[in-house]
Amino acid sequence: MSSCEKSCGCGPVSATTEAATAPSNEGTWVSSFSVPKMDCPSEERMIRLALNGLPELNSLSFDLTSRQVRAFHDGAVDQIATKLESLGLGAALLGTEPASQEAASANSANEELTASKEASTLKILLGINAAMFVIEMGAGLIAQSTGLVADSLDMFADAAVYGLALYAVGRSARLQVRAAHLAGVFQIVLALGVLVEVARRVLYGSEPESMLMMGIGAVALVANVSCLLMIYGHREGGAHMKASWIFSANDVLANIGVIAAGALVAWTGSSYPDLVIGTVVGLIVLNGAHRILALKA
Repeated sequence: MSSCEKSCGCGPVSATTEAATAPSNEGTWVSSFSVPKMDCPSEERMIRLALNGLPELNSLSFDLTSRQVRAFHDGAVDQIATKLESLGLGAALLGTEPASQEAASANSANEELTASKEASTLKILLGINAAMFVIEMGAGLIAQSTGLVADSLDMFADAAVYGLALYAVGRSARLQVRAAHLAGVFQIVLALGVLVEVARRVLYGSEPESMLMMGIGAVALVANVSCLLMIYGHREGGAHMKASWIFSANDVLANIGVIAAGALVAWTGSSYPDLVIGTVVGLIVLNGAHRILALKA
């Protein structure tokens, strides 16, 4: 942080702090938020789930390239800012300005059309991630690989978010959040189980099958790339797909990490590369579960 930011207070501020100075009178407004930890479409789903049901919110607009969210709303932005900040994505209010009724209506109509088109794509994404969760989990247990088991949880995390997006349609915000919390608790239980298994194998040893690790890791990588291609075709925007590629790095890196760990296991004859990648991915899944549990009705 520069000396100017420290002395004059012009550095980033939290969403709720900035919201205190935002307009609070009635009318249609558009508030822009910076969300630096909005890594991929899964975070977009989480934000929609968190804000759904707020009476003052009219519609949302997402820019994954610049990691920004625009909220069209009536009256004060305080509740929207509070909900965003609670997700732990680093949300900060950039500014609020009056919005014309035409602009708000156009964004709302575009959002409804987009949501309708996304439904079928979401079902396919859910199917791919759910199938890979089962495949990787089974292969991980057979191969004695904590890396594969942990990577399967990353697939489960994505499947949970896509499934919740479909489940949310036509249901109350409170019911949606309860479902999200259930998925988050399940993720925590599985991730902690992986970390405990890593500790057990450090103490008692293991013999992961490197070829199976690399093979299934490659299949998972293909699955993630396929999901990104479907998102690209659906969104019809090169910038959005570029952002999806960049901000889905966690998923892709996890797959590459499993493949690399398998290669190192084959080369060194040691199980430690598998245990390391299992620990790293397990911690990533735990962090994602924490974000889901932060959702409030």
